[in-house]
Amino acid sequence: MDHVDRILAQWQAARPDLDVGPMGVMGRLNRLQVHLSRGLETIFARYGLSASSFDVLATLRRSGPPYALSPSDLMDWTMVSSGTMTNRIDRLVEAGFVSRMRNPADGRGFVIALTEKGFALIDEAVGAHVGNQHALIAQLTAEERDQLDRLLARWLSAFE
Repeated sequence: MDHVDRILAQWQAARPDLDVGPMGVMGRLNRLQVHLSRGLETIFARYGLSASSFDVLATLRRSGPPYALSPSDLMDWTMVSSGTMTNRIDRLVEAGFVSRMRNPADGRGFVIALTEKGFALIDEAVGAHVGNQHALIAQLTAEERDQLDRLLARWLSAFE
């Protein structure tokens, strides 16, 4: 019996008229997210990054050469607002991990590009990140991971 089971039992006693089954799924997902976020943050911190700065650098790295995207493309990939993205970019420019330059395609807008320093950092950090993800999910068998991934993908597709 886990913490969520105890909460469900309390609700069942307090409100037997309610089907609190979905509360178990939601509660476990929320609690798992806290544990996973903590586990991920340890790797990001090792490289002087936050989850949000890692996200921007990783997005640029996986975009392929020339490792540059417009701010709007970065917003689309990272699902954040314009103001949030501007703040993230400003911090990464200040740290020397990205540069902001005129868009060579139209000259009006800007592109955000990985610097050599940013490329080296994210290449090393993403390797450690992937290893950490393997460790965080190691309690599940390969078959369980595949099944969970399929279920979560199906559920997520209902929202996206």
